[in-house]
Amino acid sequence: MATTSKNMNVFYRQKKKSTTSTGKKSTKSPSPKHAATFGSDITQPPALASHGGSLDLKDDFDEQEQALRQFDMNMAYGPCVGITRLDRWERAQRMGLNPPKEIESLLKGGKVKLESLFDGRV
Repeated sequence: MATTSKNMNVFYRQKKKSTTSTGKKSTKSPSPKHAATFGSDITQPPALASHGGSLDLKDDFDEQEQALRQFDMNMAYGPCVGITRLDRWERAQRMGLNPPKEIESLLKGGKVKLESLFDGRV
């Protein structure tokens, strides 16, 4: 067994770090001054800037779409991928999961998108 462990040590040789310094400078090139790294005080351009210069924190949907997105995210009514919102609501109703009635009225009103939040993304 000693020969096997000796062979393994030869096979998996590791470089040992020397603890003595030789006084040589690092050959690694310095990073450019314009590179932003962790701990850097260089600022990044704002990710949420709109054309007017103010932060763009409001999405392009209203309260109805917000309610429908909450319905899409609620897994209590089953999966929402590959099925329209109305079909999902009707399936949840048939299964006795008691989906919100206001979602049904929004979907049957015809003024909102019937596709779920994840349609075409997953």
